[in-house]
Amino acid sequence: MRPDPDWLADKFELLRPYLTSVGYNMLGSVTEAQDAVQEAWLRLGRSDADAIDDLRAWLTTVVGRICLDMLKARQARREDLVGMWCPEPLFREPTDDPEGHAVMAESVGLALLVVLETLTPSERLAFVLHDVFAVPFDDIGQIMSRTPEATRQLASRARRRVQQAPAPAGDLSGQRQVVDAFLAAAGRGDFDGLLRVLAPDAALRFDPPGGATPLEISGARAVAGYVLRTAPMFLPKAIPAIVNGAPGALYGTWDEPLCVLGFTVSGSRIAKLHLIADPAKLRR
Repeated sequence: MRPDPDWLADKFELLRPYLTSVGYNMLGSVTEAQDAVQEAWLRLGRSDADAIDDLRAWLTTVVGRICLDMLKARQARREDLVGMWCPEPLFREPTDDPEGHAVMAESVGLALLVVLETLTPSERLAFVLHDVFAVPFDDIGQIMSRTPEATRQLASRARRRVQQAPAPAGDLSGQRQVVDAFLAAAGRGDFDGLLRVLAPDAALRFDPPGGATPLEISGARAVAGYVLRTAPMFLPKAIPAIVNGAPGALYGTWDEPLCVLGFTVSGSRIAKLHLIADPAKLRR
């Protein structure tokens, strides 16, 4: 007997935040993730839902397959783009109830998203579904028409690349202290203060508004110099935020953000900074 449509829709809505998180980690874009989830809903409507034993697992593999196709299409388009890709940030107020932010809770950090973008679509699918969402290699292999062993090798290869990303410090309050020290030093124009909280090989990625080419600045002294040339006028107006699960800052207002600054704190120093001011990436 076919499931009641209202029951199926309710079940899907309960899974929507989780599925959006799967799509976001695959694509680095909330908008594209939502498109993938909506397409999964349409495919569910065309399927024999009564024959699905595990709806969550079925939908996870469907979203994974859709994202794989989207990544392949994006890879072909991006060959013509200039500059470095920056993900669409997830940001919220630090005081929000974390249980109400399932997508945020299961999202990876901005620095890791950038590394994931360097993987092939198949490597990214294998790593995200297995290492982030614990999907068995048998199921992942079916998505890509590969053996479980071949899929395991893809995930292993991806894992070696992912290890290049700095590991965030586990203590959120400790990370916030480092970020606050950075913002305070920048606000008062303290070059030495910035160097004390920046890792020697710190890197800043800036995704500017207006379609300008993104840029990357590497090295603590270069980052500190860039910050002091451009930031003191607005850094004191920073609004504390949680950006992809880590302490960050927002400029503007919650309704109309001008830019978002995300940090990766590794140990007791800042390893990566992501300044995203592209309005298209701040709409969500």
